[in-house]
Amino acid sequence: MLKVNTISFGYAKNKTVLDNFNFTLKEGEHLCVMGESGCGKSTLLKAIYGLLDLKEGTIYWKENKVLGPEFNLVPGMDFFKYVAQDFDLMPYISVSENIKKFLSRFYPEESEKRTQELLEVIEMKAFEHTKVKNLSGGQKQRVAIARALANEPELLLLDEPFGQIDNFKKNSLRRKLFAYLKEKNIACIVATHDKSDALSFADKLLIIRNNKILVNNTPKDIYNNPKEKYVAALFDDVNEILLNEKKVLLYPHQIKITDKSNLKATVSNSYFKGAYWLIEAEFENQILFLNHSLNLENGTNIKIEIIN
Repeated sequence: MLKVNTISFGYAKNKTVLDNFNFTLKEGEHLCVMGESGCGKSTLLKAIYGLLDLKEGTIYWKENKVLGPEFNLVPGMDFFKYVAQDFDLMPYISVSENIKKFLSRFYPEESEKRTQELLEVIEMKAFEHTKVKNLSGGQKQRVAIARALANEPELLLLDEPFGQIDNFKKNSLRRKLFAYLKEKNIACIVATHDKSDALSFADKLLIIRNNKILVNNTPKDIYNNPKEKYVAALFDDVNEILLNEKKVLLYPHQIKITDKSNLKATVSNSYFKGAYWLIEAEFENQILFLNHSLNLENGTNIKIEIIN
């Protein structure tokens, strides 16, 4: 189990980036860390990996205390792997050679089998002999993930792991990667802006705001019961409106057009989203967004109801 005990860190004396962070993670469990840019997501991963010396608090993995550069000549914990946004690959050797770099040369058959297995996970079998310098940014990102998994770490730390990967590859890669981690009982912490990483694949979700933990719960509970607009806005467009003199948070799918309502609104814009239209409307001098199956002309008067 990972135990993060009331840690604080700042790059400068008067600038705190992590303020009193406290949480745990079980073996094989997946945690997603979300929040706006600059909130401390990447710094948290670096602290857990052992790249930083903490101002306060401690980090333990099972019985092992995570120590920073002051204590380790080569920072980083052997039983963790950290995939940063810069990848740190060897550009002049092939994809398969980058993966094999961390595998034993004394057992070439096992190393080759392991490499082929990981090439399948990252969907890069066709590029195994390609030099890394000739790959795209998204392909390099996938190689970096495979290399980190070569020796099956106990905890994998991923910083925006799918940020440079095309959507048509991203979805299948996510499914394969997280299924593989569960199969191997590898714990994982993902820092991301992408709601799909959290909602579909995380066991726990930690949201940071102003360098503090704002909420730590299951993705389902956080999505269904957002603490405030900042939280809900990480997942979707969100309406914060006054309804019967009470402020409520509503996702667009929670508002629908109906003939049986006294709540009236006027359409001001329609945005095509593929499977539906996002309708922007004015409601009691407030702007709200709702999903609808059809495009509506600006100025159309509609009646709405709230779906709980």
